[in-house]
Amino acid sequence: MKLIVLLLALLPLGVQAQADIMDNPKEVECLAKNIYFEARNQSHTGKIAVAQVVLNRMIDERFPESICGVIYQARLTSSGQPIRHKCHFSWFCDGLSDRPRDRAAWLDAIDVARDSILIWEGGFDITDGSTHYHTTKVNPRWNRELTYINTIDDHMFWRWEG
Repeated sequence: MKLIVLLLALLPLGVQAQADIMDNPKEVECLAKNIYFEARNQSHTGKIAVAQVVLNRMIDERFPESICGVIYQARLTSSGQPIRHKCHFSWFCDGLSDRPRDRAAWLDAIDVARDSILIWEGGFDITDGSTHYHTTKVNPRWNRELTYINTIDDHMFWRWEG
């Protein structure tokens, strides 16, 4: 929490979150779900980094233009259902419930989602523009086409250069 207060204090005067994100509870909820399912076991910084990848994708023309669009991007069946294990974020199409069960972790994820949006919109991106991440336990083929940025907790962060 001290990191958030410090970062917010460093933001330029007059910087405000875009109303279409912060005032849209569905967008904040989508980001919180991604934090909860992808990073609830990470440090506060690690959770923010995972959130900022979603935000970076949102402004990249290769991805949808909304938080929910980015998170729920997937290959779909002809009936519109996500194909198991063919989603950008594994929790969305792993066949398990997408309902948060740990109340404390869920409330934390909501707070981190809001903080992440404020920090990112203020120009502070701890992932330096990363659009991808994966755990240190795997080495996916797609990372060979990207530039390694850094590792935070057990997530490695990557971005396209072109």
